[in-house]
Amino acid sequence: MFISKQILKIYLSFFIMTNQVSAEEIFRDDFEDSSKWKFIADDVMGGLSTGSVVYEIEEGTSIAYLNGEVTTENNGGFIQLQRKLKDVNLDQARFIKIIARGNNQKYFIHLRTTGTILPWQYYQSSFTVKENYQEFILPLDEFKRSGSFLSDKVRPRTIKSIGVVAFGRDHAANIYVKEISFIK
Repeated sequence: MFISKQILKIYLSFFIMTNQVSAEEIFRDDFEDSSKWKFIADDVMGGLSTGSVVYEIEEGTSIAYLNGEVTTENNGGFIQLQRKLKDVNLDQARFIKIIARGNNQKYFIHLRTTGTILPWQYYQSSFTVKENYQEFILPLDEFKRSGSFLSDKVRPRTIKSIGVVAFGRDHAANIYVKEISFIK
């Protein structure tokens, strides 16, 4: 029995250490430098959605608050908070972690890569926020491409921007984001 307990302890220690290593952050943004982020709406393509992003301090933590009205009128349908990742090495990234809360609606992470040439091309994954902050882990290999001309899967080394997006339907957007990370 003594040997079994030791083996179990060793196994559990190894399992815990393996999980900690696999959750290593490669890149993290907590909105302390809001100048790296920009607001984009569908009006760049003739859409009628409106909104804004406000950077606030909430309980001592920087957050980005994306809000507005998304309308599919006039071929529109999105507002977005986007950050370029030009000088960030994401070769080993396997997941995106986002900590967010909001108005019980579905939102998206959009990734643009060196292969997304046209403005309407992206890879996306959805998550649904609740009233309290939650952590969402989005596997990169589950992001869906926006069209058949793109590679089936996101190649992390090719990612050039990330966006938090209210998208695809008429609705009020109201999402608070505390942090976005790429992890391996």
